[in-house]
Amino acid sequence: MTANQCDIGLIGLAVMGENLVLNMESKGFLVAVFNRTTEVTEKFKGGRGKGKNIQPTRTIEEFVGALKRPRKAMIMVKAGAPVDAVIGQLAPLLEKGDVIIDGGNSLFTDTQRRCKDLEGRGIHFVGCGVSGGEEGALKGPSLMPGGSRESWEMIAPIFRKIAAQVDGEPCCRYMGPDGAGHYVKMVHNGIEYGDMQLICEAYAILKNVLGMDAPQLAETFTEWNKGELDSYLIEITSQIFRKIDPDTGKPLVDVILDKAGQKGTGIWTLQSAIQQSVVISTINAAVEARVISSRKDERVASSKILPQPKPKKFTGDRGQLVDAVRNAL
Repeated sequence: MTANQCDIGLIGLAVMGENLVLNMESKGFLVAVFNRTTEVTEKFKGGRGKGKNIQPTRTIEEFVGALKRPRKAMIMVKAGAPVDAVIGQLAPLLEKGDVIIDGGNSLFTDTQRRCKDLEGRGIHFVGCGVSGGEEGALKGPSLMPGGSRESWEMIAPIFRKIAAQVDGEPCCRYMGPDGAGHYVKMVHNGIEYGDMQLICEAYAILKNVLGMDAPQLAETFTEWNKGELDSYLIEITSQIFRKIDPDTGKPLVDVILDKAGQKGTGIWTLQSAIQQSVVISTINAAVEARVISSRKDERVASSKILPQPKPKKFTGDRGQLVDAVRNAL
């Protein structure tokens, strides 16, 4: 493949980056790739990228040289300082009219700053929320780009084609200037925090009050997914209950460590809401639940001091309670 032929380039070949590259390539685009560790690039090209229209590059200079003008370079690295580091290497090699796209979970104020900094050089910057996880990146994510409208028009033909399609329409729309895309993704994640906590509390009632085991929970959530609760989160919850731990032969949900992590978007949503005097009590409770969950050692110590609740045997109509929990959810 000769120089200046690739439609787009992507920097950062972790799973999300790899899957986005494969998605783009499958839609007919020529993609240049670069990773700071050359071995990762070579492994990808010789493995999942073998025989595909993907151009591996060893240096950032070679990467830039592989792109068609105006160049489109997408960054898929950890949010924060790593994004700034990549931009610091990439921007001096670009020209006016080129565009950099950050597809990570960056804080929207960082995106606003980067847009302003690069605008002075004549380089477009797009902060794009990418939703759908690893599978979505490969098969079709929801994309939330923010930046100048001119930059959106440059990347739209690619992004609209790789996005998930629903009723013939791509799950990709221009969100607005500078940090708008990452702001929408932040709020999206915050809402998802709330949804997941509601599911957890529904699970807790069904298990602790009704004594449902994993197979019964799986069946209940499968049934719920056929009605008004039909959604990705309810569907995968039913699948989780069916997952068996290979080491113990028990349902995974009964043996997994009860300690959740978080990447920060829920906290950012909460902080933004407080600054704007917006009440988001469900998301607030969900963030607090994750914080408490992460402090496993303190919870164990507290359990030896504080009396623990002991659910009484439920004597009412089980079907009515299940319906009440479903309606609440």
